[in-house]
Amino acid sequence: MESPGWTTARPGQLPYTYENFARAKVFLFEKWRERAVELRLDTPVDLSGSCKYGSLFMQAVFGGTIRGHFQHQYNFIDGRLVDLSHDAADVGRMCNPYLHEPEYFAIPELQASLARCLPRVECWTAEFLADPP
Repeated sequence: MESPGWTTARPGQLPYTYENFARAKVFLFEKWRERAVELRLDTPVDLSGSCKYGSLFMQAVFGGTIRGHFQHQYNFIDGRLVDLSHDAADVGRMCNPYLHEPEYFAIPELQASLARCLPRVECWTAEFLADPP
């Protein structure tokens, strides 16, 4: 599978601001909890485990690039490191959550995993953008 260029900068649909970040974080947490109910998982208390979805969502909404490594993904938007799950327990336990290994994104299994996340992220993005503040 060919990578759609997740680590390549993309334009955003909304400007990245503190207010928009806060709104996106609340929205994604709500969607993360809904997903857990749908999959009959324990209700999440934070965004632990959501980094693939969160980084794809942030890129779709605010543009920029996705960065990361085998443990964690985050965004780089307008020259800033941005992480919706910065305060999640799993990120807090990592020694170096903001390491960037570009070659990781060439791994076919990761590309396939991200592609499987896209349909849900596209729906979330459309819903988020359709409900302006």
